[in-house]
Amino acid sequence: MFGEHPYVKWAIKVIENYIKNGIKINIDNNLPEELFIRKAGCFVTLHNSDGSLRGCIGTIEPVYENLAKEIRENAISAATTDPRFPAVSINELEDIQVTVDILSQLEYVEDTEELDPSYYGIVVESGWRRGVLLPDLEGIDSIEKQIKVAKMKAGIYGNEPLDIYKFSVERLY
Repeated sequence: MFGEHPYVKWAIKVIENYIKNGIKINIDNNLPEELFIRKAGCFVTLHNSDGSLRGCIGTIEPVYENLAKEIRENAISAATTDPRFPAVSINELEDIQVTVDILSQLEYVEDTEELDPSYYGIVVESGWRRGVLLPDLEGIDSIEKQIKVAKMKAGIYGNEPLDIYKFSVERLY
């Protein structure tokens, strides 16, 4: 596994330990202090060496008391419970690139012209259904396509009433 940023290195350490030993490691007190202070939603994304997606799980808003735990939980989930993929195996570890996206707070979108799929991720909601799409994804090059894909992920069809929220990310490699 590879990645340079301290947050990404933490995610890698968590995943490697969990896959190799089946153990969720304790929070490392040597992590950057802000990981213990900051609360934010985050996504951990895994890519194969050819660039193809291998797993991506995250939280839109913080669930845990700090970002260190948020990253730990999402890293394990991205590697083991993304329903689109089998769990990562020990043999795959060396070829996986990890990124961590730290999300800003959600902002309600009054007008879709506020959106820019290269910069903003979106959350679409209709009733209890909710779809999320991170920003700057390959193949998502228009506002219309971004909304369409997020709606599809949520199981929202046609012209159902829809609330849209935007967020920015700090993408770490």
